[in-house]
Amino acid sequence: MRLEEFWERVRADPSFSGVSLRLRVEEGTVFLEGETESWEQVVELGHLAAGLEGVRGVVNRLWPRGLPRAERRREPKERAPWDGSRVDVVVVGAGIVGAAIARELSRYELEVALVEKEEDVGWGQSKGGASWVHGFAGLDADPDSLKARLCVEGNAMYDRWAEELDFPFRRPGLLAVVRQEELLPFLEEVAELVRRHGCPVRVVGREELRRMEPGLPEEAVAALFFPTYGVVAPYTVTVALVENAVANGVRLLLGTEVVGVRVEGGRVRGVVTDRGEILCSFLVNAAGLYADEVAEMAGSPEFTIHPRKGEMLLVDWKRAGACLHNLAPAELKEDPYTKGGGISLTVDGNLLWGPTAQEVPHKEDTDTTREGMEKVWERFSPFLPSIRRSDVITAFAGVRAATYTEDFHIAPSKKVRGMVNVGGIQSPGITSAPAIARRVVELLREEGLVLREKPSFNPRRRAIPRFKELGEREKEELLVRDRRYGHVICRCEHVTEGEVVEAIRRGATTLDGVKFRTRAGMGRCQGGFCTPHLLRLLSRELGRPVEEITKKGGRSRVVVGRIKEPLLEG
Repeated sequence: MRLEEFWERVRADPSFSGVSLRLRVEEGTVFLEGETESWEQVVELGHLAAGLEGVRGVVNRLWPRGLPRAERRREPKERAPWDGSRVDVVVVGAGIVGAAIARELSRYELEVALVEKEEDVGWGQSKGGASWVHGFAGLDADPDSLKARLCVEGNAMYDRWAEELDFPFRRPGLLAVVRQEELLPFLEEVAELVRRHGCPVRVVGREELRRMEPGLPEEAVAALFFPTYGVVAPYTVTVALVENAVANGVRLLLGTEVVGVRVEGGRVRGVVTDRGEILCSFLVNAAGLYADEVAEMAGSPEFTIHPRKGEMLLVDWKRAGACLHNLAPAELKEDPYTKGGGISLTVDGNLLWGPTAQEVPHKEDTDTTREGMEKVWERFSPFLPSIRRSDVITAFAGVRAATYTEDFHIAPSKKVRGMVNVGGIQSPGITSAPAIARRVVELLREEGLVLREKPSFNPRRRAIPRFKELGEREKEELLVRDRRYGHVICRCEHVTEGEVVEAIRRGATTLDGVKFRTRAGMGRCQGGFCTPHLLRLLSRELGRPVEEITKKGGRSRVVVGRIKEPLLEG
């Protein structure tokens, strides 16, 4: 689309009548500024601008009239001992992608710092997403797009990742289920489109489908079967990557927010945080939802993140046998910017339904809504009629970091040497993470980073033993070494004291940190039984008063005082 056509479409569309819009194009980046009547207009104009010829990214500074912007409050922090120290590479963001990049860099003779604003790793997109390892990026994706190619490459790398890093990974495959007879003639044509992505697929008829998935309703007439689809727990993978990276020399800086980038002579010279400055020659911007803001700090804005919220329902693991494969509706979609969601198996036995896809103006909007939960239920419950509403144990929401080109933005900065931007890593970002990491390291090499392999690099990491999954002999041997593995802390998930203590030893300092490492608090009662015990263990192992233990860092304290103290003081 030429620029003249863009303006013609804007002027011809009455829904844009109240928009005040200014546009300029600079080195393949479109800059939009002005005011709109709604957030929907902001997103629509961003997508429209992404269709201009030769566009590499869209920086969308439009904002709706009267809509308050999110306030960012930073608590004052003391300077860290490392203030002013030097490393070779700083990686910003310890989600699954940043963690994968840090781990890949740890193969080389380099000083690397992994910087994360949260109190633990994987607390952004990585803990709020679905569990699928996708076989391909979706029919709406161009097979030659970056995310399409990296998705297929990353999928093929997961078996080795899981073996080296000791995290649970399965390939149950995906069934895209057809319930409309009129779609049957198009299945082979769709399958051929999928194969162009490099993803194996075959058509499954009614009888075979019934054998593969007895729990489907009678109106399920056929399906497309994708055998390479897998499932992982993204937060578990992130923890595994970080543990291995740290074991290989990466410096992990948690609770450290980037507030500026030092650029001198057109080159990265350092990263300014709320705890001090780290001098460096190379910067990887893998800041997820905030990658656009980090790029702006360096004076090189090239894309804008528009947050897309997805709400999900979690079904009790006691209903794990309700389906044997990942399931998705095979139907015509209204929204070209999402895959449509589905019913996902998990490595822990739960079923995960969703997500929805809602464009939201604020990056921290992870609220669940009655409307969102009902939308998920109404969309997916017809595929598993045996599941009752009472089988749902919780709902949660995650926010995906989409760019307006709807592709990954993985490239060196056009204005700042030594800086590589890794933005727009929405689905299939979890799948693509291994391939993204390799690509980023090669880009750093091209930017001038000297890579000498480290002879001492150890690719292996061992997970915390899950007592309930061990055989009888293994349980007995473990109990001989540590009797705490015989004391159950979380009844729903059968998590023991030994597992919790090991999680704390490995870096968990909060309730959520323990939860995502052990699953304590993830069961049907959602922490109703185990929370007091977890608080006691965290207090004991960390040497802190229980009143200082938090759910997820910051001000999220769980206990404010002992209940009788105000009465006695009164």
